[in-house]
Amino acid sequence: MSTFLFCIFFLNVILAGVIEKIAARLNLIDYPIARSAHLTPKPSGGGVVIIGTFLFCTYFFNFSGHISDHTFYALLGTIPIAVVGLFDDLSHVSLRLRLFIQFSAAFWVIYWFGGVPSIDFSLFEIANPWVLMFLGVVSVVWLLNLYNFMDGIDAIAATEVLFVNAMSSIFAIQSGDMGMALLSASLFAASAGFLVWNWPPAKLFMGDVGSSSIGFILGVLALASMHSGTLTVWTWLILLGVFVADSGVTLIVRFVNKEKWHEGHSSHAYQNAARRWESHEKVVIWILLVNLIWIAPLSWLSFLYPKNGFYIFFVTLTPLVYICFKYKSGVRWSL
Repeated sequence: MSTFLFCIFFLNVILAGVIEKIAARLNLIDYPIARSAHLTPKPSGGGVVIIGTFLFCTYFFNFSGHISDHTFYALLGTIPIAVVGLFDDLSHVSLRLRLFIQFSAAFWVIYWFGGVPSIDFSLFEIANPWVLMFLGVVSVVWLLNLYNFMDGIDAIAATEVLFVNAMSSIFAIQSGDMGMALLSASLFAASAGFLVWNWPPAKLFMGDVGSSSIGFILGVLALASMHSGTLTVWTWLILLGVFVADSGVTLIVRFVNKEKWHEGHSSHAYQNAARRWESHEKVVIWILLVNLIWIAPLSWLSFLYPKNGFYIFFVTLTPLVYICFKYKSGVRWSL
């Protein structure tokens, strides 16, 4: 398995380098605008490499019997998400069309999984299949947009997916769920290869094709692990705690301030921190430290005691929300 993952990593380093070289010819260039964190045009669309490699791996795992048909077909919903993201990188796709494709893909996922498992809130449980289906569809769409919104500085989205998938693959191995372990490890290796080109100062961006698709894939993996009993929704939310806190607080503040939530902006806490510190690298390293020191142990605790997952999630998010308010999430903060 380690040899296979190294091959994925090495292949993606090469392929990402190819994308970086030919991006201008393909019109995959991210030109800076008022809210951009970069000052010069940068090659984009590197997410094509991550998603393409990962989907090839899913086909191989399904063909060899390591993952089920319903997981494989659910993951194929990534393709329309990636296509829309790529078109958005090349020009512009209307919000209405994007949401239509996103909700259609989310319904596709729920269909192939046959619904959403019950969710335990410790004091009560949601078991109504229609309520769960609604929550499942909305959650998948929310997660893919969350991941897209949080991809605003060099390496933040790539390093987050490395952390989340490193932990989820460890949990899957501990549970004996080798299919989940292989999928998480493959997404880890593919993203690590891209990160070589995306580490600050970035030479290549993943683009919407990458960030939206990764968010979607994480939603599918979460549902797959919930069905297999490997992980609860709370463990996934804990692993994504930094992104959940920042995007959630930012959305609420912008809503209270009567700003359009769907419009582009640069008022997340991590963006304010990058401007204050004048460094993308410092922000990414601090997020990695928070993930390793705070979130990793609590996610492990939620894995060991799934019945208490909701409480552990609440404890995890409390200091993160405080930090978001400290760095004025939802308000563009320039120093």
